[in-house]
Parts: sequence; structure tokens; C-alpha cells
Amino acid sequence: MSNDFSDTDRQERVYAGVSEFVREYLSQLYRRQVTDISDTVWCPEWWRHPEAAVRLDALWQAWEHYRMKGGPGISVWFLEHADPHMIKLFDPRGPFKYCSVRNGHKEMLTSLPVEKPDLDQWTEPDNGLWDKGAVPGA
Repeated sequence: MSNDFSDTDRQERVYAGVSEFVREYLSQLYRRQVTDISDTVWCPEWWRHPEAAVRLDALWQAWEHYRMKGGPGISVWFLEHADPHMIKLFDPRGPFKYCSVRNGHKEMLTSLPVEKPDLDQWTEPDNGLWDKGAVPGA
């Protein structure tokens, strides 16, 4: 997914990638009942869901970052990163809505419908926020 690590960071990482992080750490850490009668859902093939893959990659990167900071870093990781992302992933209305541990992955959700705007009716605001790579307030 992401390559936001320097060579030094790569050498100090605990996990080689997001799939190893999810398999060996996150799935052991977040133990939940994810059966058909639960209000918590999970897809064993999480990587087949773009939203889940991006969220979990972000969690892995943040975990590697905060782990090296020491002190309250892991607490910050839980409160500001892990818990908000996992709430979205575990939500029965989220990306795993039609999946289950028993029946596996179901490809039933589709991309949001999008139409190209009519340029006579729409112009992007000239505030820098719509430009790719723009940093708000910079």
C-alpha cells in the first residue's frame, strides 16, 4: 500500500507490511465475537475491501510510528487511530456489511455513484483546498 517509511524506519519496523500487522497483531489484539448473531462484523478477506485496506494500512503505519515514540504513544494510537478506524470497520453498515466469518467475502457493495460536474454550473473554490497536495493553512 504505502511507502511512507524512510530506510531507517524500515529497519526498525516490527512488521514487514499491513497484512503481517493485521494477521499477527491487530487480529490478536481486537478479539471480538464476529458471528452471525453479533453486531460486530469482520471479513476474513479484509484486503478485498479498498476502504478496509486503506484504513488498516494507516493503522499499521501509525502503530509503527507511535511505538517508537514511547511514553503515551500507544495510548494515542488507540484513542486517535485504532479505535475510530476499528469502529468503522466493525460496524454492520460499514465495508464488511455483507461479509461474515462463516460465509466469507461478499462483493455486493459498489463504488459511490459519481457524475462529472457541468463546468458551467460548478467551479472549484479558489482556496487551495481543492488542489491535489495542497496543505490547508500553509
